[in-house]
Amino acid sequence: MAPRAHMSSGRLSQGLLLLWVLLGTGLCHTDTVTTSFSQDAGTRPPMVVSNGTGQHMWRNYTDYTQQCWDSFVDLMRHVTTSELCEWKVISRPYSELQYCLETWAERLNYGYPNAVAEQYIFQSHHRYFHNCTLEHPVYFDPPEDVLLAMIIAPICLIPVLVTLVIWRSKDSKAQ
Repeated sequence: MAPRAHMSSGRLSQGLLLLWVLLGTGLCHTDTVTTSFSQDAGTRPPMVVSNGTGQHMWRNYTDYTQQCWDSFVDLMRHVTTSELCEWKVISRPYSELQYCLETWAERLNYGYPNAVAEQYIFQSHHRYFHNCTLEHPVYFDPPEDVLLAMIIAPICLIPVLVTLVIWRSKDSKAQ
């Protein structure tokens, strides 16, 4: 198996980053919610406008998630620019934001993931993590046909090598 970078802690963030890229290119759409990001670099959260259904529950959820966002922004103030792409440093604030959004959605029976929560996650990526790139290449397993050849070749060589050793040992006894 080829070496692999630590994927256990970064799997979620890479998946969200991929989703963010897809949404940014317009491949994925949400029909019931129109979103807009503020260009303000301040502490304003993303703004989401609903089509009117479930307005009361949506308003309660956005009020509570505003507190989640404010807490996240406060935690991120303690992170230096050079540490923004280090998962060990940002995992706590990022995980707390996600946990808070998920908890309030569950308490209000709003459903998770939802458009409001996604916008907070996307806004966090847009604001804090947009310059993060992979410093070390990620290695993946080879294709199945190559892997199969790498497994079968030594197995097939074993009987040939055993035969060669036995034949050479008999030949040296005869001398």
